[in-house]
Amino acid sequence: MIDYSKILSERACSLKPSGIRKFFDILDEMKDVVSLTVGQPDFVTPWHIREAAIESLEKGRTYYTSNAGLTPLREEIVAYMQRRFDLKYNAKEEVLVTVGGSEAIDLAIRATVNPGDEVIIPQPSFVCYEPITVMAGGTPVIIPLKAENNFKLTADELRAAITPRTKMLVLPFPNNPTGAIMNADDLKEIADVLRDTNILVLSDEIYAELTYTGKHISIASLDGMRERTIIASGFSKAYAMTGWRLGYTLAPKEITAQMFKVHQYGIMCAPTVSQFAAIEALRAGDSDIEYMKDEYNRRRLYITSGFASAGIECFKPEGAFYVFANVGGFGMTSEEFCTKLLYEAGVAIVPGNAFGECGEGFARVSYAYSVNHISTAIEKIDQFVKKLKNN
Repeated sequence: MIDYSKILSERACSLKPSGIRKFFDILDEMKDVVSLTVGQPDFVTPWHIREAAIESLEKGRTYYTSNAGLTPLREEIVAYMQRRFDLKYNAKEEVLVTVGGSEAIDLAIRATVNPGDEVIIPQPSFVCYEPITVMAGGTPVIIPLKAENNFKLTADELRAAITPRTKMLVLPFPNNPTGAIMNADDLKEIADVLRDTNILVLSDEIYAELTYTGKHISIASLDGMRERTIIASGFSKAYAMTGWRLGYTLAPKEITAQMFKVHQYGIMCAPTVSQFAAIEALRAGDSDIEYMKDEYNRRRLYITSGFASAGIECFKPEGAFYVFANVGGFGMTSEEFCTKLLYEAGVAIVPGNAFGECGEGFARVSYAYSVNHISTAIEKIDQFVKKLKNN
């Protein structure tokens, strides 16, 4: 009989399952739950984008594309980045089309991190950075972000985490799950720490278009930072294209060439129909972005007001579409609070420690839902909290 403990990858076995998926598995077995868990736009992909995809199918464009992606798509990505964020890239040598933003992150880490290299990861943050680092043989170095700093990464925190083995800093802003952003002054301080080092930056900018207080600034736009920065982004959040599974990287040609090889052997190319849809999104989707952003902003203000009325303190998000609510004052862990809320009030939110141990005491609440849906959830949460306080 096979002893699987002796044949499976030790690195794979060492990984913990996603804390987010654990809660989703519970939801699958329940009915009539008001969920604020999913980081997915509730908008349908705009019609003109879907129509472009349909047209590509009608014309029989069902072939492989080049490994790096359709040339017109890479050119449109370059034009978009210059138009929206004042960044200049070479479409042929510095752009790689990926299967979602998740593959972009995976490529950036696997193509640069050697066994023993350290990767600095601010947390709370998206769940994949740490396990991908481990799978690449790297060592995650966690910086706990603090509520008193508005969940921003500070230059002092970064400086203290750097060692001779540091290879990369992950910069996950706008942030999932906190909604924190880094403005130009914040990024300048980070850049000053890194500029004279060989440390790379993986800047996850998937929520760049969902910045509510001013315009998103990429660290790659600062002096001396483009040469060391890999931008990972995609179409899921800005264009409501989650199921299309399309992302991209922007990086110097020397780095892109190595990511290209990993992508080439592991993926081949991103879905062709999604690439044609993305060309249309970039060419004619700026108004879609603004419409959805305005609606998310309305929901942001509504949900933070609702939590305040319910007596739950929460950091007011400035980006993405999440609220990081402080649930640490009820005499239970984040997971206990969320589990009790689910079973007793029928509302699902995600424990903060799913995004790193420093998320303990908080819970992530998505407002990528309609105001009516949010309103129902807030009413139930308010009643639940009142019941807790009266017991």
